[in-house]
Parts: sequence; structure tokens; C-alpha cells
Amino acid sequence: MNKTQLKAFLETHVSIVNTADFIANDPISVPKGYSKLQDIEISAFWTSMLSWGQRVTIINKCNELFSLMDNAPYDFIKNHKEKDRRRFLDFKHRTFQYTDTLYFLEFLNWYYNSNDSLEDAFLNGDDTESRLTNFNQLFFSLEDAPKRTQKHIASPAKNSTCKRLNMFLRWMVRNDESNVDFGLWNKFSSSGLMIPLDVHVDRVARKLGLLKRKQRDWKSVVELTNNLKKFDPADPVKYDYALFGLGVQGEF
Repeated sequence: MNKTQLKAFLETHVSIVNTADFIANDPISVPKGYSKLQDIEISAFWTSMLSWGQRVTIINKCNELFSLMDNAPYDFIKNHKEKDRRRFLDFKHRTFQYTDTLYFLEFLNWYYNSNDSLEDAFLNGDDTESRLTNFNQLFFSLEDAPKRTQKHIASPAKNSTCKRLNMFLRWMVRNDESNVDFGLWNKFSSSGLMIPLDVHVDRVARKLGLLKRKQRDWKSVVELTNNLKKFDPADPVKYDYALFGLGVQGEF
């Protein structure tokens, strides 16, 4: 396919996948259950950080997690007592365990005690790369931050794809008529978002000639996002729907 044909192909698949029907079977269905900004932010952030493995398992585990917060994550994080943390003793998802849960609770409690929105935690920097790097440093800036939890919050400084963080930013920033993504954050531009590069997106992008780099790392994210900007510089990550959808459906 030439560039014009490839753009038309991707646009068609964006329109197929980027619909309300996508929500029910995707982890974004978890934060879609909330209406308060802070509840959406917390549930979207935590859900995206737990988004590895089968989608049905991710959804079930996240619903379990927030049920332990009485399905009111912001109120729980702001007002819970030390004894309330014991209810998470048996909660785990793959390598995310009790120690990690406790630190997430501690960071979010600390953060929301002086900030109204998690958006401000992602605004320190000139671009998404520096903002994600600085967010990682902020997240682990508390004195008792456990080393083991660092694997759950990626950073471009370590050449990670930061797939889950980029997906979280897509959820919070993108705003279009489909209303799949929330579009609640307006201090961050959709044009600056980076593609959430998972195995499905990686495979399809390579077969379409959109990604040449052999490794799957931050440099690959930059390469693919820059190529997608040639099709839509204002909203390059909308093509995540097309690439992911084609991969999951097994068309590539």
C-alpha cells in the first residue's frame, strides 16, 4: 500500500474499533463506571498500571481492587485509616502484590492531599518523554518508596515503551465524538501523545512498514508515533485502535 492507501486503511479500522462497543471488553470499562473526576483518574491510572495479561482478567482484578475501596477510590484514598489497608492483604495481580498496593495508596493519599487532579503530576516537562520521566521520579519521591514497586511505573529514561502510561494518557487526554477515551485533561495536547506499544500494535505496525526498529523500546515508540503523525499530526494515537484491533482480531 502507498501512503494514501495506508492512511485510508487505518482510518477505516479506527472507525470500526473506536466505538462504544469497544468499551465493555476493554479495561477502560472500569473507570467508565465512575463520574467524579478524581474517581476516574485514580481508577484509570491504577487500571492501566495493572493492564497486562488477558483483558477479562484485568477487568475482574481491577473491579476486585476497587470493591475493596467500597467503589469510591477517591474517598477511600483520602480518608482511610491504617487498619483499612489490611483488606488488601490477599489482593494481587501477577507480580503486583500487597507491598505495591500499599505504596500506591500512600502516594495517591500524599498527592491528593495537596492537588485536585492527577493531571498536574504529568505536566512537568516539555514533551511526553520528559513528562513521563519526571512523573516516575515524582511517584517514587516518597521516603519509603519500595524498590520492588519501580517495575510497575515505567520511564523513558530506562528506554521502556511505557505502554501502560501512554495508554493512561490516551484515556485521559483524547477527546472525540466516539467518547471511548475520556478527554478530561485539557492541559495536555492529543498531538503530543505517544502510541501505547504492546505486542499486537508492534506486530501489525511492522507488517504495515510503520516500524523498522528491531527492538521494542522507547525509541520504537517515537519512530512509530512519528510515522503515525504523517497521517494525523493532531491525533496520531487514534491509530492505536486500528493497530490494536487488527492485532487482536488476528488479521495480521
